[in-house]
Amino acid sequence: MSTADLLSIEPLELKFPFELRKQISCALQLSNKTDNYVAFKVKTTNPKKYCVRPNTGVVLPRSTCDVVVTMQAQKEAPPDMQCRDKFLLQSVKVNDGASAKDITAEMFNKEAGHVVEECKLKVVYVSPPQPPSPVREGSEEGSPPRVSASDNGHANAAEFAAAAKQFSEGLEAQDKSFEARALITKLTAEKNSAIQQNNKLRQELELLKRQSSKSGGGVSFMVFILIGLIGIIMGYIMKK
Repeated sequence: MSTADLLSIEPLELKFPFELRKQISCALQLSNKTDNYVAFKVKTTNPKKYCVRPNTGVVLPRSTCDVVVTMQAQKEAPPDMQCRDKFLLQSVKVNDGASAKDITAEMFNKEAGHVVEECKLKVVYVSPPQPPSPVREGSEEGSPPRVSASDNGHANAAEFAAAAKQFSEGLEAQDKSFEARALITKLTAEKNSAIQQNNKLRQELELLKRQSSKSGGGVSFMVFILIGLIGIIMGYIMKK
C-alpha cells in the first residue's frame, strides 16, 4: 500500500493471472484520507495493451474509488513470463465540489507549479488458479480421501500384478478345461470302437454257432477263444 499524502493505493503491483487469448482484469483501490477533493490520472507505458476505467476521476474526502485495469487478450506469452509494462498514478488536490468533468491535463503539469504526487505501479504475471480436483464417486463427506492408482505408483503396480495374476489363472483354467474335454473325447472314441468290435465279434460268434449246428458237431475250439476275447473286451469297457 502506498501511504502518500493525498491518496493511498492498494495494491502497488498489478497482478494478472496470465492466460493466452483471454482478457484479464485487475482492480486498484484509491483511498482519500484527507479532507480535500483529490483528482487522479492513470498513465501506462503500453496504452494499446491496457484499458483503464476510470483513467481519471475525483476522490471525495474520506472516501475510496475503485479503478479496474483490463489487459487485452494476448496471442503469445512473454519470455520467462516477465512483464516490463508500468503504470503511473498521478494525484493532485482540487477545489471542493470538483468532479471528473472538471479535470484537465494542465492540473497534472508540474512545470505550471502544481503539486503533483506520483506513484509507479509494476505489472506482474501470475499463474492462473487451478480448478479443484473432482470428488471421486462413492466418497462420503467426512471420510478420508481415497488414494487413486494415478496418485500412487505402488497402488498402480499392485493393481497391475493382481490383474496379471487373475489373467494367468484364467488361462490355466482354460487349459485344464481343454485337456479334460480332449480326454473325454478320446475315451468316448475308444469306447465306441470297443463296442463296434464287440458287436462284430458277436456277429462272428453267431455265424460260427450256426455253422457248427449245421455240421452237427460241438462247439469248436475257436468259439472258446472268441468267448474269451469278448470277456476281456467287456471288462476293458467296464473299467473305462
